[in-house]
Amino acid sequence: MNKPLALLCVIAVFFSTACHHEDDKPTPASDYYTLPDSLAKTLDVAPVRSCPMVNAITLTGKISFNNDNVVKIYPMVSGNMSGVNVALGDYVHAGEDLGVIRSSEMAGYTRDLVNAQTNIQITKRNLDAEQDLFKGGLASQSDVIAADAAYKQAQSELARAQQVLAINGGGATQGLMTVKSPIDGFVVEKFVTNNQAIRADNGTNLFTISDLNNVWILANVYESNIQNVHLGDSATITTLSYPGKVFKGKVDKISNVLDPTNKVMSVRVVLSNPGYLLKPEMFASVTISNKTNQQSLCVPSSALIFDNSQYFVLVVGDKHQVQMHKVTVINSVGDQTYISSGVNEGDKVLASQALLIYAQLNS
Repeated sequence: MNKPLALLCVIAVFFSTACHHEDDKPTPASDYYTLPDSLAKTLDVAPVRSCPMVNAITLTGKISFNNDNVVKIYPMVSGNMSGVNVALGDYVHAGEDLGVIRSSEMAGYTRDLVNAQTNIQITKRNLDAEQDLFKGGLASQSDVIAADAAYKQAQSELARAQQVLAINGGGATQGLMTVKSPIDGFVVEKFVTNNQAIRADNGTNLFTISDLNNVWILANVYESNIQNVHLGDSATITTLSYPGKVFKGKVDKISNVLDPTNKVMSVRVVLSNPGYLLKPEMFASVTISNKTNQQSLCVPSSALIFDNSQYFVLVVGDKHQVQMHKVTVINSVGDQTYISSGVNEGDKVLASQALLIYAQLNS
């Protein structure tokens, strides 16, 4: 027998013996009932407090990459792809090889490097020869200057050839460009396969890498709710994938322009993503809340009972006496409910198993 059923049985036995009426009519809600000590010890009791009012709206949103921590990798040269050894969703480290492009352009860059290195050797020998001839009176000062200028120009060309190869991710290779990951993160997009011909001018990225340590949630706010959303407001997020699990974040950006088609304003919530539970493109329910300057009585939402279109709480008095109180609810935000009447500050309400006990009080 599970715990709620066992508790229900205990309550049923108690009330059947202690609260039986001669005509078996429902007991008025104003009557007190005393809970046995053994039962009272298993229940949670919470005080009625005065709390700052919190406004809350619920929006639908979609989880997205944090674009500040995303790198899209584009082909720098055209050619054929090979050596692709990562799959979508793989975790890669900065500097890890993602693939190799066999490219005629890279072969040209390599040829330029070899030519520059050869030219360095030739111009250096010419400069040394001209300096020796100048010392023997067989060459003029202008000949030495010209040879020195040619040597420095060769040095500059070598540096340029080396930089071009470095920019394109290659070294002194035979027409190969190695594609490397610039950051640690997950491969969240992959648009290339082995033996695929690629072009540098088609505008399609090869890979997208994101660390996913924190993510964005993009949600839409209708015109009627714009006044209830502010920068820095707290946000709680729930998803279908993790029922009962609540993620917390803050409103990080609010668009100043409405979508001309849907007439909605976009807001962005930033939140940490421990364990990488949240995946891009997941749908999410976003509740945005902010405190007001008003005060209201509040009780745990678990203390609230809804029956016959009315709300009730069970107030616990001295010696574990319990009485039903009808209350007027203003709003519920998460695990806290704001009420305007029915109880007083300092009252104690039953915050666990309230519905089970309420059912027995009315049976």
